[in-house]
Amino acid sequence: MIDLSPRTSHVHERNGSALHAWTWGPDDGPWIAMSHGATMDHRMFDPQIPALTGAGYRVMTWDLRGHGRSKPLGKTPLTIRDLTEDWLTILDELGATAPLGFVGQSLGSYLVQDLVLRHPERVSCLVVIGGTCTTAPISWWESLALKSSPFWLRLWPDASLRRAVAKATALRPEVQAYALEATQQLDAREFFQVWNAVAGAIQPRPGYRIEQPLLLTHGDRDRTGNIAKIAPRWAIRDPRCRYEVIPNASHNANQDNPEVFNRILLEFLREHHPV
Repeated sequence: MIDLSPRTSHVHERNGSALHAWTWGPDDGPWIAMSHGATMDHRMFDPQIPALTGAGYRVMTWDLRGHGRSKPLGKTPLTIRDLTEDWLTILDELGATAPLGFVGQSLGSYLVQDLVLRHPERVSCLVVIGGTCTTAPISWWESLALKSSPFWLRLWPDASLRRAVAKATALRPEVQAYALEATQQLDAREFFQVWNAVAGAIQPRPGYRIEQPLLLTHGDRDRTGNIAKIAPRWAIRDPRCRYEVIPNASHNANQDNPEVFNRILLEFLREHHPV
């Protein structure tokens, strides 16, 4: 059992949704803001909280609108920019205005990339877990497959779809069980609004580079989209990128293998966002 006390809960009203966030760690520690993947919630980072706070960091997690306790979904249609602005609003209200370390898993990594693109001055360093590069060129058929995916997913029986999502998310049975429970917190409308935001996330920008230190990670058995295919090219593109494949892990690599992931994460943060 992971000890996650003490923590402080926060609720922020924005665009018709009560956004829930949590903070841990010393008040004067460097901020680490963490954003979860689609249909997950803030609990996916539970294995990282003790390691980060024990090292002296101030940690913030939250439930993206429509996920977990952040209900109702509110403004629709939903976009990545909407979610990024939600995140920044919460951080501003918490007083976390200095350059932060940002961590994003899957959908959360899209928010991190949008944030560093539009507000680079707010980012000290960034960590991507199981994410696709949103600014890299992709083939026409990959773009078509992503944009049409909400249509094809709607043809899938709901209960079967959610079980498939959970199974694809992780290797460990307890993480799969968490993923299934988390995705069941979204009703069908919320699920597809979120997936529409995912499908619209790719915005190729030829010549663009992320200049901040970047830790790029994915599980060695992550078969989601083109993540494993594009990651080596992404690592070469960005000049300050450290690329790590997490062994014995799938899409939620930080949950499947927290021991290895936490070690790599703390090494990166001590170099680029030290206490």
